[in-house]
Amino acid sequence: MPTRALVSVHDLMPETLPAVLEILAFLERHGCPPATLLVVPGGAWSPEQLATLKALARAGHPLAGHGWHHRIARLGGAAHWLHSRLISRNVAEHLALDEDGIVDLIGRCFDWFADQGFAAPTLYVPPAWAMGRIARARLAALPFRYYEVLSGVYDTDEGRLRRLPLLGYEADTGLRAAFLRFSNGASRALAGRRPIRIAIHPFDLGLRLADDLARDLHRYTPTGWPEPHAAPA
Repeated sequence: MPTRALVSVHDLMPETLPAVLEILAFLERHGCPPATLLVVPGGAWSPEQLATLKALARAGHPLAGHGWHHRIARLGGAAHWLHSRLISRNVAEHLALDEDGIVDLIGRCFDWFADQGFAAPTLYVPPAWAMGRIARARLAALPFRYYEVLSGVYDTDEGRLRRLPLLGYEADTGLRAAFLRFSNGASRALAGRRPIRIAIHPFDLGLRLADDLARDLHRYTPTGWPEPHAAPA
């Protein structure tokens, strides 16, 4: 049985909406079912943009929370500086916050969906998959059920992390392309019978791994994001 690919499109915010729509058209041409959309609530969403987002939800795209502004005002120490150089640049909001700040950010993100008339999302993905300094007990008290990190998806109801390999394509430099080719190769080797995650960023079609993305969409069986607890452990 072919390995399932759980496809998500990251960083959906007012300024990236046109690029995300291009990604969704590309996925449709490749026969993909509706992808999960990672929504960044804290921007200046216009009524027209919110209407487009609601139309995407009605078309079957599950919506997930994805931080608040998707950028940082300051670095949260030496470890955050290193993370920003290697992985996250200026988007890992959680790493600049203490536990109470992370709790507040996640709560505001969840509330935004109801405030704008959307169904309550079940999945939260911190920017750059960096959850920061927060205990799992605090996560369990928050309104999202699932939290996606680099290694997989944590289910607060079960208190269990489902390890799911991850593929990414945001390669805007030669160094990042080399790193992602290495990490993607390792993820493909590790996948086995487990679903593999395909994480797409708004401008990936114009970057160095666009052909890799197209090949992976045919190598695996895209299924969208079912509830993670239904996936093999």
